[in-house]
Amino acid sequence: MEKTLLNIISKLRRTSGPLDPNALDRIIRARNREVAGPVRHVAKKNLLPLYQDIKAHQPQTWASWDISPELEARLVRTLQVKPRRTASGVATVTVLTKPWPCSSACLYCPNDVRMPKSYLHDEPACQRAERNWFDPYLQVTARLRTLHQMGHVTDKVELIVLGGTWSDYPDAYQIWYMHELFRALNDMSSEAAVEHEAQARRERYRSAGIANERDDLAAWAAKAQARVTAGQATYNQTVRELYACGTSANAQSSRDNAIFAQIKTSGAKQATGVSGCPGSPHLVSSTPDAHATAQTPRTGWAAVATWQTATFSQLEALQRANETAEHRCVGLVVETRPDAVTPQRLATLRRLGCTKLQMGIQSLDERILAANHRGIGTDRMREAFELARIFGFKTHAHFMTNLLGATPESDAADYLRMVDDPAFKPDEVKLYPCALVDGTGLVDRWHRGTWRPYTENELVNLLADDMLATPPFTRISRMIRDISAHDIMTGNKKVNLRQLVDQELSRRGAPVQEIRTREIAFGAAAGDQLTLAEVAYETANTHEVFLQWVRDDNRIAGFLRLSLPRAQYVAEHACDLPIHPGEAMIREVHVYGRVAGLHQGGENAQHRGLGSKLIERACDIARNEGYSAINVISAVGTRGYYRARGFTDNGLYQQRQL
Repeated sequence: MEKTLLNIISKLRRTSGPLDPNALDRIIRARNREVAGPVRHVAKKNLLPLYQDIKAHQPQTWASWDISPELEARLVRTLQVKPRRTASGVATVTVLTKPWPCSSACLYCPNDVRMPKSYLHDEPACQRAERNWFDPYLQVTARLRTLHQMGHVTDKVELIVLGGTWSDYPDAYQIWYMHELFRALNDMSSEAAVEHEAQARRERYRSAGIANERDDLAAWAAKAQARVTAGQATYNQTVRELYACGTSANAQSSRDNAIFAQIKTSGAKQATGVSGCPGSPHLVSSTPDAHATAQTPRTGWAAVATWQTATFSQLEALQRANETAEHRCVGLVVETRPDAVTPQRLATLRRLGCTKLQMGIQSLDERILAANHRGIGTDRMREAFELARIFGFKTHAHFMTNLLGATPESDAADYLRMVDDPAFKPDEVKLYPCALVDGTGLVDRWHRGTWRPYTENELVNLLADDMLATPPFTRISRMIRDISAHDIMTGNKKVNLRQLVDQELSRRGAPVQEIRTREIAFGAAAGDQLTLAEVAYETANTHEVFLQWVRDDNRIAGFLRLSLPRAQYVAEHACDLPIHPGEAMIREVHVYGRVAGLHQGGENAQHRGLGSKLIERACDIARNEGYSAINVISAVGTRGYYRARGFTDNGLYQQRQL
């Protein structure tokens, strides 16, 4: 591989930019043809880690190559894997909280007892989390290492914390989890420190027996899966036979007996089922009680919980350190339900460092919500949006099509209401079809014929309609869940669903205003090619202005979300709000293009002053509307950026007088 690397470097010396994929592929294929026998062939994904290793551990060899900073930048660009990972301007790191029950019992939602509610253990992020015992420090450091090896700049990080309903976890765990996220980012400046801490943590988890509990549960489910797959028994019969032959006599008997007790008390209804395939089993349940019972007796997790605690003062010390760290948190997202959104919880989330909320909306049709046992009405959803918006949070709604009782026509009307009704109008949307997973209550409806999956044509046309209905201030972040195809009993299993939708939109020839479609990504963004456009719209409690830098082709290079709270709403809710009359709010500033390192000029849109100009224009608008001050819901890692632009620390926000 070293010779291949030298061939690439030689080629780069004769060019002015990075090699295009075809040129790189020709070099790799030419080298592979030269290699004979059992020697492993060269793969692109291994070349950049090799270069990084030689630079770090063979300085004399690296020095002999005479690599200038400019040449190294082009080499990294050439060898970078999955460039889209940081094309939106930040390095995104997704982590999961530990397995935990949920108070809801939605008809479509799986309960994998190895995971937090609604997640399945063979989803990519879930696999990474389980390998790291759901430890936030281990998850972050491992992911950042991987991104670095793939050639990505990782000094501006958006942390996305998934795992059902964040506020359902104990308060001490919430503070500890955030404490460890920031600790991981701060430690990333020292590889030796990270490795020492990671080894110590792994040993601590092993000593608690968590690895054995995880492996035992997987083996337990695998045995049940094998019996069911072979047609030897129903799932419940298989479980009973396993216990009858002594499975419950092992070291994990308290946990196993608890699971079995839940199954026995389920009566005629089968409370649990196994989906997946041999070698990748998971125990799922259609009831929250089964999930809760299965989690509670794990003695290893109980032992670990005694040291998974931290104080706010400890967390805030790490946050202050992160303001100037080499890897800074520029966004922090948590997942919750609308009925868990209260002023007190939002204030706590701000202290934790959060800037965005993902909320499970699923539908705004009361009939469909009731049919799917959602347990949350639209009035509570409306209140959650109002509170999140007035607190300055970005709102990221989860919205599902093809739920029980829905039709493509009703889904289209439902989505249009969400993006058009002033009560909602989310900033981002996860728009995905309902996936039928074994063990959920929806399976019975499918067997009875009261629910069916949409055909591919119905689904693609519906999602295309939704894309066209999406306003220019909303971003559709994704269209599928990362559920493996073998876990989906019926319905869409295509991971390129969004590509199919894009093809349908191209066929129609209709313009799409949704943000993700318009992101500038790797395109050029010279200042003289951009125009500052303003999109104003009303919500239930604010006047919003979406400021965007766009090219002539409507591609977007950056934006700002300005929120102007209505005076009457602020006055009526004064006791619950952290803001005062006459204060505007910047809810988000985002500049697109390939990630530029901190204090470095970007080759696309980043670090060209676009964000500063957006802020100044937002201040002008707020001042002209009669506001005396403007707040910004800054992330921990962007506090210095806003201080340099006239903002001062002011409680939960940073503020600038107008």
